[in-house]
Amino acid sequence: MKIVIRYRACLTILSLMLTLPLAGCATTSADIHAEVPARHTISEFKDQSFAEVADPWEGFNRSMYRFNFYFDKYLFLPVVYGYEFITPTFVQKRVSGFYNNLGEVRNLTNSLFQLKGKESVTTLGRFVTNSTLGLGGLFDPATSFGLERHDQDFGKTLGYWGADSGPYLVLPIFGPSSLRDTGGLAVDSAITYGIYAAIDPFANTGNSFAISSGITTMNAIDSRHQQSFRYYESGYPFEYYMVRFFYHEKRQIESGKPLPAE
Repeated sequence: MKIVIRYRACLTILSLMLTLPLAGCATTSADIHAEVPARHTISEFKDQSFAEVADPWEGFNRSMYRFNFYFDKYLFLPVVYGYEFITPTFVQKRVSGFYNNLGEVRNLTNSLFQLKGKESVTTLGRFVTNSTLGLGGLFDPATSFGLERHDQDFGKTLGYWGADSGPYLVLPIFGPSSLRDTGGLAVDSAITYGIYAAIDPFANTGNSFAISSGITTMNAIDSRHQQSFRYYESGYPFEYYMVRFFYHEKRQIESGKPLPAE
């Protein structure tokens, strides 16, 4: 029981930093941590809960973890900070609302895949309401109407139907994941692309590719803008293991898996 309580408390504190894991940056002191090889191994902590996560590709994952840190520091976050500097907060919120509304399509398809009728109706209601009254998602009247957002993805769908998460995997740029969630990301991306290709809203503009590329790039910038997590800023001496553990536990809960008992 104590372990369950501890899990819930920790997950509450750290859920935001792992909602959509992406690469992070660090302060000057973090550079040192990023470049110094690990002086401890997981075998030293066999009696700890975070040692229970399957990580057969730890060498590769650590390399990707470090790559993400440098990618963020020298490329991604400077672009995000530039966007935040030149764009008024009001506009930033409208941009985030627009992309969050588009994300309701993924939420809806996966709610349907999980045969969650009530949730599917609510998500459809959110999308229709925010797309019309909310001017394409620029505003969020659906929430004030009591239509709660349900974040879903195909990784959760697989977990809902009993698929194990599989080995832990750190993806380039995207960050913490698992074998199951990586497959889920591929399926969600394919569905989104298929829907977009079928609609092709910019087909008659003569610049469909350029416009689509701009929208995709802006989506990536906004997604990173909405994430507060930064690698090597947790202050935890074994941050790699901490991130791995909390990502795994969070996804277990989101997929409807029970918390471990004492």
